[in-house]
Parts: sequence; C-alpha cells; structure tokens
Amino acid sequence: MSNIPETGRTPRVQIRLIVIQVLVFSLLLTLLGRLWYLQIRNGDEYTDAARSNHVQQVVQPAVRGSILDARGVPLADNETRLVVSASRTDLMRMKDRGKAVLTRLAGVLGMTPKEVMDRVRLCDAKTPQPCWNGSPYQPIPITDEATTQQALQIRERAEDFPGITAEPTAVRRYPAPGKARTAQVLGYLSPVTDEEIEKAKDTDSPFLRSDQVGRSGLERTYDKYLRGKAGVTRYEVDNLGRVLGEAENSPAVPGSTVVTSIDARVQAVAEFELAAAMKRVRKETDRITGRPYKADAGAVVVMESKTGRIVAMASQPDYDPNAWVGGISAKEYAALTGKDSNFPLLNRAIQGQAPSGSVFKVVSASAAVRAGHDFNDRYNCSASYSLGSRSFANFESKGHGPITLGEALKYSCNTVFYRLGHQEWTRDGGLKPKKDAKDWFYRTAHDFGFGSETGIDLPNEVSGRIPDRQWKQRFWEANKDSWCKQGKKGGSYVEQIAYENCLEGNQLKAFDSINFAIGQGDVLITPIQLATAYAAISNGGTLHEPTVGKAVISPDGKKVEMITPKARGRLPVDAETIRDLDKGLQSVVEAGGTAAWRFTQVGWPQDKIPLRAKTGTAQVYGKQTTSWFATYTDDFTIVMTISQGGTGSGASGPAVRNIYDALYGLDDAGNQDLKRALLPQPQKTLPKIQPDGSIEAPAIKPYDPKSQIPEGQDGVTDGGQPGLAGPPVWRD
Repeated sequence: MSNIPETGRTPRVQIRLIVIQVLVFSLLLTLLGRLWYLQIRNGDEYTDAARSNHVQQVVQPAVRGSILDARGVPLADNETRLVVSASRTDLMRMKDRGKAVLTRLAGVLGMTPKEVMDRVRLCDAKTPQPCWNGSPYQPIPITDEATTQQALQIRERAEDFPGITAEPTAVRRYPAPGKARTAQVLGYLSPVTDEEIEKAKDTDSPFLRSDQVGRSGLERTYDKYLRGKAGVTRYEVDNLGRVLGEAENSPAVPGSTVVTSIDARVQAVAEFELAAAMKRVRKETDRITGRPYKADAGAVVVMESKTGRIVAMASQPDYDPNAWVGGISAKEYAALTGKDSNFPLLNRAIQGQAPSGSVFKVVSASAAVRAGHDFNDRYNCSASYSLGSRSFANFESKGHGPITLGEALKYSCNTVFYRLGHQEWTRDGGLKPKKDAKDWFYRTAHDFGFGSETGIDLPNEVSGRIPDRQWKQRFWEANKDSWCKQGKKGGSYVEQIAYENCLEGNQLKAFDSINFAIGQGDVLITPIQLATAYAAISNGGTLHEPTVGKAVISPDGKKVEMITPKARGRLPVDAETIRDLDKGLQSVVEAGGTAAWRFTQVGWPQDKIPLRAKTGTAQVYGKQTTSWFATYTDDFTIVMTISQGGTGSGASGPAVRNIYDALYGLDDAGNQDLKRALLPQPQKTLPKIQPDGSIEAPAIKPYDPKSQIPEGQDGVTDGGQPGLAGPPVWRD
C-alpha cells in the first residue's frame, strides 16, 4: 500500500478540471462569436450568396443597332440566321475533350473535323486564326450559315451532340448598298474578352459574356450606343436543377440607330472611281523608272466644305466586312493581315501618310504672307534653284519668270517656294537659330492642322509629321546610335547619309527648309488633314473636327441626339489672304493651270459651279511618285491620293472629275441635269422616322459609270492620256 495521503491528489485533479473547463468555455465562445458573425453581422450577405447558388440565369442578347447613311439606307444592320454553337465548358468535361462530338458535328455541317475544332480553340500569341478570342465560358459559334435541315438534325439528336446548340440568332450584316462597302469606315465586330468584361464591370455599360463589340470604325466609336442591353431572366432552381419559379426578368433593350453623314450613292461612286483610277494608271508607264505604275494603295475623301461632315470616304485596297461575321476563316484572315495583303484593314484616309508634294503650297504661300511677303508681289519662277553645288529643279524644269504667289499656285512653281523657304531659314539664323526664330513655314503648317490629329470620330487616326526643329532633335536622339554604327565617311550613299546624320542630324539645314516649302523631305500628311485644310479655305477659314456620325436615334425613335460638328480652330491668315488663296486655286483649273485639262478644257461649267484645285506629285524615296489632288466647290471638298500612281492631275484628276459629275449631274459638255445629280447640295435633314421607330430607307441602285463618264473619257485616247482628246498642257 502507498503511504501517500489521498488528499495529495486533489489539487492536481482540480487544476486539470479547471483547464478543461477553460478550454470548453473558450471553444463555446469562439463558436458563438462565429455564429454571431455569420448570422447577424454578415447574415444578409451570406443569405444572398446562398440564395444565388439556387439561381440560374438565361441571357437574351440585345439586337445591335443599325448604322444608316444620311438618307436612311442601311450600311450595317442585322439578319436572322441559324447559328450552330458549342459550349467549350461542356466539351472539356468529356473524356476525349469533345473530339467525338465535334467530329460528328463536322459531318452534319459539311466541314472537316479540323475546321470545327480550330474554331473552338482559344486564341493566344501562338495560335493562328481561326480561333476564339472571346470568353471561354460563352457559346462559341461554329457557323452562322446552317441550313434548316442541319439545325433539325442537331436538335433531334441531342444525345449525340451534347454541348451543341442550333438556334436562330440575329447576326450582323453589311449589305453594301449600291456596292458601297464602306468597309474601313464601318469597321467590324468580335467577341468580348474576359479582360474587357472585368474592366467594364463597374461602369455604366458592363459587358456580358455573349456580347460582340466593335473593333474598328464606327462599330467601335459608337459601340455603347449600338450594343444595347442584353436581357437576363433568372430562375430559382432546387439542388437537382429543377425550376421552382422566375426570380427576375429584365427584357433586352435593342441598340440605338446611328445615322451618318455618308451618302451611300456617293460612297459607291467614290469607291468605284478610286479603284478604277488605280487600275487605269497601272497600264501607264512611269517615265522615271520605265516601269508601269504600281498604284498599290489610295484613298479619297468627300467632305461638306462648310461643316466638315464626311459624305464619302474610301480606301484601297478594301475588303468585305462580312468576312468577320460568325468568325473569320484562316484563309480570309491571312488575306486581310498577311505580308502580301497590303493591309486592307487600314483606313488610308485617316491612317495613310505620305509626303504631300505641291498640294502643300497653300501652307507655304500663307507662311510667306505671315513672314511679311506680299501675296501679289512678283517672285522669280526660274527653271531651277541652286544651293551651293546642289540644284533644285522646277517641275519638268520649266520656268515662268516673275509671277505672283497666286500664279505660283496656278503653275505649281517649285522655285518660288524654294527661295522663300530658304530666305526664311536664313532670316531665322540658319544653322545657328536665333532665340526668337519665327519658323513661319513650320508654324503655319501646324496652324493648318498638319502634324496633329483632326479629331475625326473614327479610331486610330494618325497625326502625320511636321519636321520642325523640335522634331529633328527628338528624331536624332532616338536614332543617333544606329546612325553612328551604320555610317561611314565616303561610303555608299546610305552609309554617307548615316554618317552625316550621326554628326549633325539634329540640325535643321537649308535643304530641309527648301524641301519642306514644297511638301517634301520628312513631311507626312494624311488625306483627312488635307481635306480639312482645303475645306477651311473654302468656308472662310474654319478648321472643323470632321464627323461621320450625324445622329443617334433611340430604338423607339422618340429620342434623337444630334452629333454637331465642332470647330477646332481657324486658319492663321486674314480674310484677304484666304481670298487670294481661293483665287489662286481657282486659276489652277482655268486656262494654263495644272488641272485645266481635267476641267475647264473639257466642259466644266466654271461659271455655274466655281471649282478650286491643287495638284501634287510627291517624291518618295525608293518608290514611284504619289499622286495628290485637292479640290473644292462652295459645297464640297474632295481629296484623292494614289500611292505610286504618278502625277496629281494625271492619276487622280479623272476620278475626282467623275465624282463631281455624279454629285452635280453634269454631262461631258458641262450641262447639268438635276434629275441625274446625286447630291447637288449637302443633305441637311435626317431620314424620316416612322411611328414605330423604324426608319424609311429609299431604294439605291448600283453606280453605273457609263451613265456618268462621258463617251471617250473611260479609257486611253489617241492623246495618250485617259479622258483627254490630246496631250496635256501641264501636269503636276
């Protein structure tokens, strides 16, 4: 027996009991605290979360709004098609990741298994088109051209096609009224991405996984208006998925209609004439290279002179925007983006940049006046201008003796502007510029709107380039190391230039200013900038922000939001100088002018419809010359350019003349028939809205060039030039 007293165990037992009690009470308090936190403090939140676990939602996509021309003709609308889609989520749950299902589906649709499987794979940096760049959780369209028989096969054999749906769906359509594609202006759609959904979730215009969004053109600019709001129906279900009732229902709201200032008839003419001009000059021989002109790209802008509204805008090469509808094929994608495509997705009216050539001379004439030179003084138009050992020739090495600045525009005399540019460079200090150097030529170019975006309501506009002193310094700093590495004194032409640029590429030299005065050298402009500048001369000096959108109309037609053109500045010269410029540009189309052979010499009614114009032929290193032609009447401004197309009046002149003839209803003798005129004056009213919100659309016929182009002006005549009965007097 133990000799330890029984009472010796008591204190230790009591301590153990106390510890256990403390632990039990602590656990109880923790549990009670957690229950209070879950049920009282955050009770509502978790109740809602639990309730949502028993809610399923069905999304009804909104019908996208239409894009109409100024008279109500649809440029982009919708049509109902049978769309076959696949749920990638369901396919990935299958043992073979849906391969068997997609193979069976390919057999029904008349496609290869690879074609179907490529469409449901996700896009990334290594995956070529076709692929899916939208959310992986939304149905992926396989085809939007399913037949009724194919859709019935899929639906009646649902057990063979799990995860596959075949439903009638509203699909985007680009009808090309009158064969006017308007491709780069309209843009295209593609599925919303997860990143875009996340970014927009807290905004007033969130995305759903089923949404399609505009990727370029008007589809992108006015996406929030066109997209509408998808309908969502939420159903309460039990844990077996059975529907208990409808929890919430928000019907779909169709997108609004965007009315543009585009006239589909004029657009069709502009597209046809631009393409025809390029095709025509490819048959002509470049006298410099001895080879046919490549005429590889071009653009034309038709603008209301007084408002800046765009009536037509075409770019070549173009494409069919319907290629993007329902997913683009690998072949179509390569044709639009491959290295041999010449990039038809580019809108060269706002993204094409090139030296301007002589159309820039209105800037130089204005700069000369700002610098103190009188517009009507006499300036020597010699055959060439010398700078040290270098000689800068006039066009075709012809001279005209002492002439005014207006006559310098008429004859497109380079040497007048060479001298003025050189004089102002010297006055500003030359290679050692004064602190108060005026730089009138460069400053005036900026004030005309060159070197900056016009603000047009289309995405991805480029700014062009004005190579002033500041640009020269930035460009030198960015390229100095490369020039110094490549340069070699006394080496090849390229090596010698690199050597000189390495040492002094940041200096604005005399030949820089001489070239700049006629729009050459490092200057780059866009057609929309040129159209805006010439429209400003036409309207008395106001530079507008060009607009394509004209109004946004609600689905019911009751709310109309006008898109009003905005002025962004004025030309930097007084009214008298603008009148002098106008007179000089008017003389360009009259006897002796560089564009007379396209207008007054061949039946243009200058007394009834006064026309002003400027021709331009820009030299581009390593390429054939770029054709520019800038024109305006009291109502419209038209600018056309053709890359590697030759001279301004020779390549672009006939096409611009044909566009004017169509606008005003003119025949080859200059007689006007208003019944034939497409748009003798700008369209001011909106299309008629019906009581149900629909918009009445007039019929439109395809453009028939033979009804507009006078006989004998649609090909090459005995004179060797298109549309002319004899050789030209002068070309630029």
